[in-house]
Amino acid sequence: MNILITGANGQLGNCMRNVAKDSKDNYAFTDVAELDITDAEAVTKAVKDNDIKVIVNCAAYTNVEKAETDRDFAELLNAKAVRNLADAVKANDGTLIHVSTDYVFGGSLGNTPRNEEEPVNPTGVYGETKLHGERQIAESGVKALVIRTAWLYSEYGKNFVKTMLNLTSSKPELKVVFDQVGTPTYAQDLADTIFGIIENRRFDGNEGVYHYSNEGVCSWYDFTKMIAEIAGNTGCDIQPCHSDEFPSPVTRPSYSVLDKTKIKDTFGIRVPYWTDSLKKCIANLNQ
Repeated sequence: MNILITGANGQLGNCMRNVAKDSKDNYAFTDVAELDITDAEAVTKAVKDNDIKVIVNCAAYTNVEKAETDRDFAELLNAKAVRNLADAVKANDGTLIHVSTDYVFGGSLGNTPRNEEEPVNPTGVYGETKLHGERQIAESGVKALVIRTAWLYSEYGKNFVKTMLNLTSSKPELKVVFDQVGTPTYAQDLADTIFGIIENRRFDGNEGVYHYSNEGVCSWYDFTKMIAEIAGNTGCDIQPCHSDEFPSPVTRPSYSVLDKTKIKDTFGIRVPYWTDSLKKCIANLNQ
C-alpha cells in the first residue's frame, strides 16, 4: 500500500519517518519543497500518479501568536490545503488521517477532560483555522480519522522541551505559568499509534474524531520542573506565575486535558505516562 506523509520535516513527520523504516508498505515523505499541499492540482496529480491510499497530514500552521496577524496563510494551510488532501485521496478511494489540536476547544469548559463530543469554541485564529480544517474534511465526505493532540514535543525542531532544557541550564531563575493545565504529548508516541493503525489496517471502519496525548495532567510549570529535574539542571530557580504576567494576543486554553478513552478502546492501545515519555526524549537528546 502507498502512503503519503505531508509535513514530513516537522516534529510528527520526522517521528513517522522513524517508525516507517521497517514497514512493508511504501511511504512517501513530502514537505513543501516536494509537494505544495495548497496547490490542489499538484496534490491530485501526486495522489493519482502514485496510487496513494492513505495520507497522514502532519502539515500545519502552528505559530499560535503569529496566526493572529497572518490569518489568510493560516487558513490556507490549516483548512484549504486540508480540503485539497481530502478531495484527492477520496477520488482515489483512500483514507485521510489528519492531526488536529486541543485549541479547537479554546475557552474554559470546566476541569473535566475533553471528549470528542464536547462543543468546540476556539478563541484564536490558530484554533479557528484548525477547526475549519476538521469541517472541510467532514464536508468532503472522505473516509477520515481526525486525531486531536496537545503540547507536542520531540527531539526535532523547536518545541517547549528543547527551549526549557536550554533556559534551565543557562538562566539562574525562570518564571513559568501554572494556571494553564494539560498533558504533554511525545510525538514519537503519537507516531507509533498512527503507524499501528495503518499497519494493522484499522483505519477502515473506524473513521471519526479521536483524542491522543500522553497520560496524566500537569501545568506548564510542572512540565518545566520535570524537564529540569530529568536533565539535572538544578541551578535554575523555577517559580510559578500567572498567565497575565506574560501578555499575549492569544487566549490559550486554561484546561485542555484530552479524554483518550475512545482511541484506547477502539484500537486497543496503551498510552504512556507523560513523565516516562519525557525521560525517553531527553535521553535521546543527550546521546
